[in-house]
Amino acid sequence: MTNDIRGLGYLRVQARDVARWRELTVGALGFGETTGPIDDGLYLRMDEREARLIVLPGDSDRVLAVGWEVRDQFALARVAEALAAAGVMVKELSQAQCDERRVEAAILFDDPAGTPVEVYFGPVLDHDVVHTGWGQSFVTGDQGMGHVVLPTTAMDETVTFYTEVLGFLPRGAVRIGDKKPNGQRPRRVRFLGVNRRHHSLAVCPAPHGEPPGLVHLMVEVDTLDAVGRALDEVNKRGFSVSSTLGRHTNDKMVSFYVRAPGGWDLEYGTEGMLVDETHYTAEEITADSYWGHDWSESEPLAAFASPS
Repeated sequence: MTNDIRGLGYLRVQARDVARWRELTVGALGFGETTGPIDDGLYLRMDEREARLIVLPGDSDRVLAVGWEVRDQFALARVAEALAAAGVMVKELSQAQCDERRVEAAILFDDPAGTPVEVYFGPVLDHDVVHTGWGQSFVTGDQGMGHVVLPTTAMDETVTFYTEVLGFLPRGAVRIGDKKPNGQRPRRVRFLGVNRRHHSLAVCPAPHGEPPGLVHLMVEVDTLDAVGRALDEVNKRGFSVSSTLGRHTNDKMVSFYVRAPGGWDLEYGTEGMLVDETHYTAEEITADSYWGHDWSESEPLAAFASPS
């Protein structure tokens, strides 16, 4: 096992409607926009990294890669060794592929759910000012880009892979479905962390493994006012709000969820807790939120809809 993963570094997705993605992320949520090597691609800045969220044009909506960052070339080698010892097929990205991602070196593999994963070191920095739509700062740094929630049809194998091979730390769970399943083992969403952010990854049991391969991406900003302004703009531009504003019980985030083109959500929040590992113990929450987060008007997520 390795424990070299430092945080969520980037997310690369393919989308059929890049223009609508731009309206959501730049126009409503206030991401900074930059340029990149692929024509018609959408490259979104949150900090000094060249791009944290990359949306590339294609004929379907799907996750292309979840990128996890390590400290240096030695850490990357340890991750590759741990994967090889676990029998995982690993591919080194070419120099051209690394240049496209603006990193020094990276490896590619699939997790047990079939999600394409990249681990890398040496991100290239852009020292120009990030021009955000609401004057907000995104909370990144040693907490990484945010968190992702991934669906899986192989729950036990996926959780074991991230904890026992890649060294993610259990950060609690929540039961889903029948809370008292007559002596049967209950189903749970499991939250996993690699830094002081409560969770950088959550793994959720799903009925099928077709694209897009994502439940949601969470990004955090520094003020509640920025969250409120973004929510107003989301409504003004006609995007579907999957969940109203609320505060979560586990990571204490005040956030809302908006449906992105392609059938999954973006969570946009503030005031997330920091975990102190000297006394933290994994807990099972019994409610998603202290208040708010009304999902009653939400459209079905693609990860849980019946495959066509």
